[in-house]
Amino acid sequence: MEYKKIQSKKIYEQVASELIDMIRNGTLKPGDRLDSVQQLAENFSVGRSAIREALTSLRAMGLIELKQGEGTFVREFEPSDISYPLSQAMLMNKEDIIHLLEVRKILETGVVTVAAAKRTEENIQKMEKALEEMKKATGNEELGEKADLDFHLAIADASFNPLLIRLMNHVSDLMIEAMKETRRILLFSNHSTLETLYDQHANILEAIVQQNPEMAREKMLKHLEHIENELMNYLNETDFH
Repeated sequence: MEYKKIQSKKIYEQVASELIDMIRNGTLKPGDRLDSVQQLAENFSVGRSAIREALTSLRAMGLIELKQGEGTFVREFEPSDISYPLSQAMLMNKEDIIHLLEVRKILETGVVTVAAAKRTEENIQKMEKALEEMKKATGNEELGEKADLDFHLAIADASFNPLLIRLMNHVSDLMIEAMKETRRILLFSNHSTLETLYDQHANILEAIVQQNPEMAREKMLKHLEHIENELMNYLNETDFH
């Protein structure tokens, strides 16, 4: 019988495991705010990229959440949540990404129709703020990706459905993890691509402002199909498996 060699954990997995242990033993309690990425990097003596990957993993597991303009907080959780295997929070191959893109289309077209009907002025302001950040993001891939995520999560917030909001966070984290830097560089580093994304988001926002669920669904589907085509073209060109 052959056995696989045991590989040592990656740095971000070690950080994630340590943070999970701190949540398990009560050092970090539900509602607690985590230190900044920079502070965590210094505390763990690792790079910021390792911290970001660890936080992405924990968000995908539903253990922490990002609150716009406030920071990252430990979520209220059921004990069963903590047993969610870290490895299952990652999607690494082309077939997984195809499935994830399909899930995202089904989920977000539904979310946006609910948001268009229920949104408040405060919701609109959050979307407008994210859109403004996207406009400023030319040449800054990280800012562009964050603004994009903030916009979509602001739409989820406007659904006023906690389960939909959690699903959106989960799917967004998986998408980012699956594509790692590829998605960021492909979508947010090119000026013309960023302009296209901005226009698509502006069209979605306009439909939500008008409280037109069907138009909002149509604009969201067009946007997500554009993203899907860009990503799949790249994966096919690079022979990603």
